[in-house]
Amino acid sequence: MSRQGLIAVLALWAFACAETGSRPAVTPTAPTITLSIVGTNDLHGGILQRGDRGGLSLLGGYVANVRAARARDGGAVVLLDAGDMFQGTLESNLNEGASVIDAYNTLRYTAAAVGNHDFDFGPVGPPATPQAADDDPRGALKARAAQASFPFLAANLIDEATGQPVNWPNIRPSTTITAAGLRVGVIGVMTARALSGTIAANIGGLRVAPLAETIAAEAMRLRADGASVVIVTSHAGGRCTAFTSPTDLSSCEPAEEIMQVAAALPRGLVDAIVAGHAHSGMAHEVAGIAIIEAYMGGRAFGRIDIVVDRASRRVVEHRIFPPRDLCARVDPGTLRCDPEGASSGRIRAEYEGAPVVPDQAVARSIAPAVQAAESQKRMPLGVVLPGPIRRTGSSDSPLGNLFADAYRAGAPGADVAINNTSGGLRADLPAGPLTYGGVFEVMPFDNRLVTFQLTGAELRRVLATQISRNAALVGISGVHARVTCERGTVAVGMLRPNGAPIADNERLLIATSDFLATGGDAIFVPVTPKDGFTIVRDIGLVRDVVVDTLRKRGGTLREEQLVDPANPRWTLPGKAPVVCGK
Repeated sequence: MSRQGLIAVLALWAFACAETGSRPAVTPTAPTITLSIVGTNDLHGGILQRGDRGGLSLLGGYVANVRAARARDGGAVVLLDAGDMFQGTLESNLNEGASVIDAYNTLRYTAAAVGNHDFDFGPVGPPATPQAADDDPRGALKARAAQASFPFLAANLIDEATGQPVNWPNIRPSTTITAAGLRVGVIGVMTARALSGTIAANIGGLRVAPLAETIAAEAMRLRADGASVVIVTSHAGGRCTAFTSPTDLSSCEPAEEIMQVAAALPRGLVDAIVAGHAHSGMAHEVAGIAIIEAYMGGRAFGRIDIVVDRASRRVVEHRIFPPRDLCARVDPGTLRCDPEGASSGRIRAEYEGAPVVPDQAVARSIAPAVQAAESQKRMPLGVVLPGPIRRTGSSDSPLGNLFADAYRAGAPGADVAINNTSGGLRADLPAGPLTYGGVFEVMPFDNRLVTFQLTGAELRRVLATQISRNAALVGISGVHARVTCERGTVAVGMLRPNGAPIADNERLLIATSDFLATGGDAIFVPVTPKDGFTIVRDIGLVRDVVVDTLRKRGGTLREEQLVDPANPRWTLPGKAPVVCGK
């Protein structure tokens, strides 16, 4: 934020404090009011309980106990989500997130931030990107917002045509509610990198404004309008590993986005942040702001209790709780979720002094989606894995190679296939008979396999840029990359699988996902034409292409069949990223 902007914000803040403090005090029935903020983030469609853990019905049981506790002491609960609600499971993807909103409506969410993956479904209907001139690339997101009984918040998502925050039905910068007699303002923002982490075809004409500046300006307005408490739900987060003391930040990564945002805000302007996007945990105080984050996939929730003086309407205390795993049953000694497979001696989980009872209304709301997904998940593919196929490896990822090879096999005439193994593959393939559900867990995104042309020189530039900037190697098929340092710069030699070199003037047909082809993860950005690549062919959903390839292959599949230690696809002079000194 500029110095002039900060001075203006502080002046408004002083005015807002004076206005808030000038209201007549309410005749007290108790000296303080407790506001419990319960936060979720990065659900990624994880609506369903797995064994004794997770899922929205179980979340409903915990939230009900907090609501009962606040009802006893005259407080209230604010239930917030920090974005990336939909994309990730068949129970959600088959209905473009409608099942998530059905459950969130039943749970009575207060508000939710918009995350980068909430754009992934594109227009309403099967295609993940616009296929006709009248397709709305944000159609599915808008449909979910229209379905919700709570607002979606996106204060820093700017419509470039107007220069203002997007003005879509039920999507706005902030909301104000009354809870236990308190006016509470809630602001929603997304990470500065949001639009580079989703399909470019779905976010044209949008930009993301700086988080701290946006939050400060919106918080000023809410304070001036009488908000006693201001909360941010943020699809930008941080990473901490220890939760013993909220003020001990030694286990936190200081460069993470939400740490920087909190430090940039004027003191006392924002009371709490429900964070997300980083898929990690937080339960810490940063620059006087209580921040929570609860991993991903519906496994846990975060909580902050804000205590407000009833007479002055000022926050006098906040209590920050470590991320709480959603457990149906716990070990009686530790009161923690048992390790997977343990069953003897477990007791029903309790929270706020009462047993946790899964919310049957939530279970009923998601039942149709669960039933629709179940038969498809069990579909056998005719392949047996004696052991898991993993994402990690030395220079090659077995799972990354499997998917890249399937891309190339599924795209007629493709010379080279490229995938984003690190970000695009979300799980390992488990040992045992392989099912459609197993492949879905690996590739939950509804990306499509497309082909376009590059020259050998352009492909060389793509690979050189990637290996110079990133620790994670992209998955490749049809090319072996030999990386060296020559005169202080990164050089990439490219060979076909038969050992023949790829010349700079060759025309190559590239197979990859539409997410990468349209700018996702910036892999092809160095060589992308101004108007984008000319797509030679749209082959279909990446996941279905991989499924078809595996069905045709059949039989037994082992990791060692997917890597060749004597001839790796990447050969490096050291660890990635490769930096060549002068």
